[in-house]
Amino acid sequence: METKVFKRLPYGNSDFKDIVLNNYAYVDKTRYIEMLEQESNRNQFFIRPRKFGKSLFFMTLSYYYDLLEAENFDKLFGDLYIGKHPTPEHNTYAVMKFDFSGLDTNSEEGFKNSFSSNVQDTVRNFFRLYEQVFSEADLYVRQIDEEKPGIIALQKVFAAAEQNRVKLFFFIDEYDHFANDLIAMGNRLGKDLYKTTISANGLVRDFYERIKIAAKASTVYRTFITGISPVMLDNLTSGYNIATMLTLKPGYNEMMGFTQEEVERLMAETGVNPAHIQVDMEAYYNGYLFHKDGKHRVYNPAMILYFFNRVLEENRPPLELIDQNLKTDYGRLQKLVQNERNRNTLIQIMKEDGVVAEIIQQFPVDVLYDDDYFVSLLFYMGLLTVREPYLNKSRLEIPNYSIRTLYWEYIMKLTRGNSPGMTVQTRYLDEAVEALAFEGDVQRFIRYVSENAFGKLSDYDLIQFDEKYIKILLLAYLFMSRIYVPMSEFETVPGRADIYLQRSPLLPQVKYEWLFELKYCKTSAPAAEIAAKREEGLEQLKKYALSHRMKDRADLKAALIIFTGKDKFEITELDHTGIPAG
Repeated sequence: METKVFKRLPYGNSDFKDIVLNNYAYVDKTRYIEMLEQESNRNQFFIRPRKFGKSLFFMTLSYYYDLLEAENFDKLFGDLYIGKHPTPEHNTYAVMKFDFSGLDTNSEEGFKNSFSSNVQDTVRNFFRLYEQVFSEADLYVRQIDEEKPGIIALQKVFAAAEQNRVKLFFFIDEYDHFANDLIAMGNRLGKDLYKTTISANGLVRDFYERIKIAAKASTVYRTFITGISPVMLDNLTSGYNIATMLTLKPGYNEMMGFTQEEVERLMAETGVNPAHIQVDMEAYYNGYLFHKDGKHRVYNPAMILYFFNRVLEENRPPLELIDQNLKTDYGRLQKLVQNERNRNTLIQIMKEDGVVAEIIQQFPVDVLYDDDYFVSLLFYMGLLTVREPYLNKSRLEIPNYSIRTLYWEYIMKLTRGNSPGMTVQTRYLDEAVEALAFEGDVQRFIRYVSENAFGKLSDYDLIQFDEKYIKILLLAYLFMSRIYVPMSEFETVPGRADIYLQRSPLLPQVKYEWLFELKYCKTSAPAAEIAAKREEGLEQLKKYALSHRMKDRADLKAALIIFTGKDKFEITELDHTGIPAG
């Protein structure tokens, strides 16, 4: 029997041409080209979180519209939706691609020079690429080399396009990549460098104003701008106010990201063995919904490609289920919570497993201390997503387990920063969790956390200390051990357990899984109140333990943990029949 030849997995590859011509699997999103072209406004703005496939889609569009790629149209697009349904404008543009990642943001002068050089070099390379299209391309290149005009080099492109009657398509990727760094740099220098650069007569605003004027004159016939937040676009105000924001339109919900069907097709095309998928992929990587009326939730492509790449390389379930690059990509979370109000909002999101808020489409950077704007930014960054509509707002939730771990790690860093006496003795923590996993000893783990964390909390953290705060700190410690996959508000039907400790799929030898129900009473609470909490908690825990999903599992243990104040606790365990043990 002939061996099936699988396609290559495009992990880390965003070059559309290379993917199509060199036997990589390609998740076909080209039907959206047709939709974009049918939009009444030819100037379009679309944002998605980092690692969501923006650069690949950006490259797909550029190859589709580039007049220099006309002879390759069938090779590149023949097997795709848009190749079978081509639009009138394919391969009719001179395409100019700007990418504003990697600019020098170490100093004000360095940024200005870096931005100007980026634009100038892009223009120079454009004329070199299209030297057969523009009759005076060589002259323009010589002028750029001699004059070093910076962003004024754009005028040469506009003049050449008009003279040769060539339509221009401008793509701008990572339009906001440098925004946070400019804000931080301004703080260091003691001035609002961001505003002076983006607003008023700033360099960046000047760049967009020139494009706006050319777009109104139809010299730049189409523009497509991508990034991760709408903050900078708002600050440009009249400098660039001609774009239609497509980000939250329900029809574009799945334009970037993988649906469940696309993930399954990708597995089949690349030979990912389903037997090695021993984790709930939806829980780990899925969950993104960008409009309440979107048809399907989507996976973060980088997360799923990382996971499949590890499965293919190791030919077994991977040891690391979460891409470590995720921490770098979302490291800006810490930059956003330098003020107490945002920190408290973040803690509240963790406590409530989400938040109700209005998703604001456009807002300036100086309002990020207001709750709705800060929450909206978390949404655009992929740290929150739509769960369901709520009146005229949306109930937002943390999308998946991978993102949830970022919150846990942040909460742990924040708490340790506020409470210098709080320690993490890795060896003793590991031993305590191992006792939980293999000996069924819950006392040792709770005692460890009580002594090393709760008992060392600062006055600031004690203000927020309740059973929900206890829960997120316990989850953070449990995640550090990597023996369990800790789940918050786990649905048992009926009810939701505060914490479910699922054995890691990489450690099937773990003997016990756990259900925790948590209760909290103040130090001054009377005995009657503690007794009432105990009775309530045991009744809840019994329902969870006897639910259809958990009933008669000898490997499952359940414990009610009641904290009184920050350093006292009592534990009552139930056996698999729902009866208090011992």
